[in-house]
Amino acid sequence: MSARFGPAGNSLSFAEMGYKNSLQVPEYLVKMGLDHFEYQCGRGVNIGAEKAHELGKLAAEKGITLSLHAPYYISMSSVEEEKRLNSINYILQSARAVDAMGGNRIVVHTGSCGKITREYALELACDTMKLALKALDDEGLGHVHICPETMGKVNQLGTLDEVMALCRLDERLIPCIDFGHLNARDQGFFKTPEDYETVFKTIQNELGSERLHSFHAHFSKIEYTTGGEKKHLTFADTLYGPDFEPVMEYVAHYGCEPIFVCESDGTQAEDARTMKQYYLSLPEAIK
Repeated sequence: MSARFGPAGNSLSFAEMGYKNSLQVPEYLVKMGLDHFEYQCGRGVNIGAEKAHELGKLAAEKGITLSLHAPYYISMSSVEEEKRLNSINYILQSARAVDAMGGNRIVVHTGSCGKITREYALELACDTMKLALKALDDEGLGHVHICPETMGKVNQLGTLDEVMALCRLDERLIPCIDFGHLNARDQGFFKTPEDYETVFKTIQNELGSERLHSFHAHFSKIEYTTGGEKKHLTFADTLYGPDFEPVMEYVAHYGCEPIFVCESDGTQAEDARTMKQYYLSLPEAIK
């Protein structure tokens, strides 16, 4: 297995090429030269088990792997217990759906800090995460990996260190490294090659080689303000970062085989293909 690349949801070209529904996604991805798809449930898990199973069957036939983005309104760090318990239910719904698709990864936003300290927010999120893992185990879904995501706004829980802390709770937790978010929350974190390598070294030091080898990733260029993330852009943008080339080079250098999901604004499949082509051009890349 090599690194895998695909879009978050569908590019504008999906409809422009005459495709109309999600069951046609695998065929479209093959035409685009891609091998992964992240199904978007940001506004709720609305795909039924039968359709999820059919999508998974069609994807498997074409060598496409699937992951799922859980609802955006999950808040594992909320001070309101009801919101934290609801979040566990949304995680369960997401896990059921991705399992029906034959996938085993769900990407989760862990919440915001609100008016509490980052330390207390992380404490609450860790507690909710433990309960979520137990809920998955109780339902026979312990094989589904929760992937807490690094976040782009300053007031959100989701620095690289906070995601590492969450993932240390259980070896099944896989970090979702959103390079655009990390760049945006620090108003341009990635300036030198060493800045990019910091991410790889941190995962290795905190979580070990296995999870460095198989981490999950989101990538897009993102416009930012002093508050962090403002707007997702495309690879055509020359003002904002980050650059994908150093990331691909370190993926190859460290022998990683991650899943890269592109979240560019409307060109996510095309930009995922650009990343894949560059990665495969590298001598060290695992082909």
